[in-house]
Amino acid sequence: MATMFSALDHVALVVRDLDSAAAQCQALLGRAPNWRGGDGGAAHVWFQMSNMALDIIAPTGAGYTGDRVQARLEAGGEGIWALAFATSDIQKTLRTLARRAVTASEPRAIRSTHVETGEKRYWTTAVLDADAAHGQTIFVVEQKGDEPAWPAAELISSEHACIQALDHVVITTTHPNRAAAFYGARLGLDMALDRTNMEWNARLMFFRCGDLIVEVAHDLRKPPSDDPDRLWGLSWRVPNIDAAHARLAADGFDVSEVRAGRKPGTRVFTVRNRTCGVPTIVIGRDEAR
Repeated sequence: MATMFSALDHVALVVRDLDSAAAQCQALLGRAPNWRGGDGGAAHVWFQMSNMALDIIAPTGAGYTGDRVQARLEAGGEGIWALAFATSDIQKTLRTLARRAVTASEPRAIRSTHVETGEKRYWTTAVLDADAAHGQTIFVVEQKGDEPAWPAAELISSEHACIQALDHVVITTTHPNRAAAFYGARLGLDMALDRTNMEWNARLMFFRCGDLIVEVAHDLRKPPSDDPDRLWGLSWRVPNIDAAHARLAADGFDVSEVRAGRKPGTRVFTVRNRTCGVPTIVIGRDEAR
């Protein structure tokens, strides 16, 4: 099956207090945002990482984006709002999705105006039908090679102690076979692993997207149902897990002890606060191994 999506363009978080959320994410990532802008009834702060971006959005008034963000806050509160998958040809991708019974809006240009310089950035995006996406907000974003790349979010601490990239995004599902069909057969993501572990009471499915993983998890203690899926948590990749742990602990984050990761050769720790309500772990190599 041909791959429609080359990468995850960005993960969008919705918040009520943009300045507070941006400060929390800056401290967590160890990076300063590379863009502050707004348009369409919303303001946003963008952190460009090596393999995707974190886009934090708050409503400011009526408009295409602001209306959607406000509706999400009223319905589900703060947290992960959307995944945006990158494609080089949005029209071709939407035609393929339509043949697989996944409808979407017409592509439209989104504009963001920098709050200080007035510089404008544009990108073309479409949103998948929520019913087809089983309750999730999923965007398709066109990335063309001739467009200027977003500048990287600047390091504000030692590089080996700061977040480098997203390792995986976690989606919880009430219907694992439905999710496997959607993310694998319809979106065309490569399923790298499908594992059921009775000790964890979980079925975990891992789909490759660029150099990160879209993880779909089902709690085996709950029978399958037609309830919507949920964008749930983030796992961030760091060059040195011990240095990252020390940096965050020194900055007042509530972090767990570093422990062995489920993936062989890795170590992880949990960040329990100042994550904009998003369950968060940090992962790095087990240098001893």
